Amino acid sequence: MHNSENCHENVWILSGTSDGPAIVNKLLKLDYVVFVSVVTHKASMSYSENSKLHIITGKLNDSREIIDFIEKNKINYVIDATHPFALIISKNLNEACKKIKKPLLAFERKSEIKHSKNFNYINGLKDIKRQGLVNKNILLAIGSRLLNDTASYYLECGANVFTRVIPTYESISKAFASCIKNSNIAILEPSKKKGNILEKKLCDHWDIDYILCRDSGSYAQMNWEAIVYGSDINLFLVKRPKLKFKNPLLFFDYDELINQITKN
Repeated sequence: MHNSENCHENVWILSGTSDGPAIVNKLLKLDYVVFVSVVTHKASMSYSENSKLHIITGKLNDSREIIDFIEKNKINYVIDATHPFALIISKNLNEACKKIKKPLLAFERKSEIKHSKNFNYINGLKDIKRQGLVNKNILLAIGSRLLNDTASYYLECGANVFTRVIPTYESISKAFASCIKNSNIAILEPSKKKGNILEKKLCDHWDIDYILCRDSGSYAQMNWEAIVYGSDINLFLVKRPKLKFKNPLLFFDYDELINQITKN
């Protein structure tokens, strides 16, 4: 257990999922000073105010910027709790921490392969077979960064393309700037209540045949799985990339991650 007399160790967590606040709260209870990096202001709103918590909003550009932050803020431990598909930031974190010999701990949600006749695992966003796509209604739930490129591909395949994006400025802007019809765009926060999933009403309204999302372990993914299970809709899940880097300090459990820090 962390000694309260030695409570001046600084932990920096880079968070891209809902796991961030849970890990941060555990660290704060143990009296660590915690720095949290998130990409958007909306993500920063998930954290409660605390005198030992410092929230930094915005993207980190390269490993040099990471090293500067670590040295300036006298960081003792770095935690990579970014999105499973956020390969660039994880690569930069790995390079930076190796260069200055700083402990890097990684947290990742476990990926559970579901066995159901209408669950399909694919390697990439464009890996749904072309056969049978003509006039099918496909819902893209893949975020906004690669939305236009992916939508363009499936439109060329003859599908009718729809999307659900979260209510952030970047997501909304990219959705309406994409090749998807405005009437085929829904702006919706992922439902977090079982049995009352708005996404289900969306799928019914649009008569969706296929849903495409990524295996991130998020609330959104769980919603799509719940909707598809026992229905005629096919869910296509893009497999996670192989482990982002070879890190022996990889954890799938909050307490095991925290114990690695407190035992030092």
